[in-house]
Amino acid sequence: MTRRLLFSYLSLAALLLLCLEIPLGFVYSRGERERVTNLAKDEAESVSAYASLALSTGGAERDLPGRVARCAERIGGKVVIVDRTGGLLAASHPLSAAETRGLPTRPGIAAALRGAATQDVRTSTIGGVQYLSVATPITQGSFEQGAVWITLPTRMVQARVHHVWLLLALGGLAALTTVAVIGFAIARWTGRPIRELERATHELADGGPSTPVAITKGPPEIRRLAATFNRTAARLEHLVASQRAFAGEASHQLKTPLAALRLRLENLESDIALHARGNLTAAMTETDRLARMVEGLLAMARLDESAAVREPVDLDRVCAERLRAWTPMFEQQGVQLVLLGDYGGPVLAVPGAVEQILDNLLSNALRVSPRRTTVSIDLRRPATHERRFHHRPAGPARVELHVMDEGPGMTEEQRRRAFDRFWRAPGAPKGGTGLGLALVQRLTHASGGDITLRPAARGGLDAVVRLPPAGGTTATPHRPLETLAQ
Repeated sequence: MTRRLLFSYLSLAALLLLCLEIPLGFVYSRGERERVTNLAKDEAESVSAYASLALSTGGAERDLPGRVARCAERIGGKVVIVDRTGGLLAASHPLSAAETRGLPTRPGIAAALRGAATQDVRTSTIGGVQYLSVATPITQGSFEQGAVWITLPTRMVQARVHHVWLLLALGGLAALTTVAVIGFAIARWTGRPIRELERATHELADGGPSTPVAITKGPPEIRRLAATFNRTAARLEHLVASQRAFAGEASHQLKTPLAALRLRLENLESDIALHARGNLTAAMTETDRLARMVEGLLAMARLDESAAVREPVDLDRVCAERLRAWTPMFEQQGVQLVLLGDYGGPVLAVPGAVEQILDNLLSNALRVSPRRTTVSIDLRRPATHERRFHHRPAGPARVELHVMDEGPGMTEEQRRRAFDRFWRAPGAPKGGTGLGLALVQRLTHASGGDITLRPAARGGLDAVVRLPPAGGTTATPHRPLETLAQ
């Protein structure tokens, strides 16, 4: 905004200066030329009157050369006096024979010898220098006695005109500089409320507290905008706080009664008839599902409440630990869990995020995997991926974590909706809450990465988590993943 205001001020000032200085320069140039022309005319008339008197008294040869020399020295030009036949009477500078013979044929002198009532003022170029030519007849009564011819160089006039144009240009530049300084100060003052609004907006967008913006500065429109922003920010903060408080409090309040309900259902098992124990088992299953849902809501509430700082995490060690933790449960279901791929190295992630991401993805994979199938955890480094396909990566280099199963997979529409809260695919096994993938996506984004679902090579689902590598972190020597898993 400051640049635009300053550009507007400078544009208006430049337009105003151009409208004023250009006409002023032309007016001054024309006036200077007219002044020099009038000076030449006055000098020619003065010399003409003196020459007429000298010719009448017979002292032309004695008095005219001195008069001509003084006049030429005063005006910085040349003065020539001829008689009525065009013969040379006096000159302020030496003339050649050819120039002397050509004097009567010059337009100005010829017109003066004919007694023209108007004076002949012409501008010619002699030796690369422009001259102003003035010719005046010498008369005594009605008798023509000769003519006076004055040539005046106009380089002095041009120098003055150029000097004036230079002064106008320097004055305009000084005026523009002054306008720029004053305009910058005014633009900064005018844009200060806008910058405060921008700062408050950035703080609100980054999850910081909504600091009220002062509404006593700036134009009325800015003050009204600041007041509207303050109301909007306060309402948004209240709504977000209410949502977080509701999710957190509801989750906390539900955990205790769910645990008590689970305990009571377990205690009823010995008192229930055999044919009714199926319903009791179903009730306990739904209680467990509700408990997991509450845990997912509580985890999301914690993620919303805290803007955790990303830290370097040893991805290979985390994968090896989760492999050891989940292998017994996979073996119990007749599913094999393997760790493959490259050495991942340290990545940036929210503390505890990678563990939760892997737990949710492995839980989903185990739920949909048939017996005697394999679930793979595959790590891929960006450099290896580039060498494999012989091309440069289009975006920032990230470490890829793949969790692949051999289950039924998902359609394209189901993969698009899989990250919605409480959404479950049609025909999905019982016991899911619809919050696992939503929590995985939130944790991945909070860690600066992204997650996509795509078909696996063996017909199942391939969950790809991309995490940024920890820059500036000392690289750990390459270790086989099988060694870490032991």
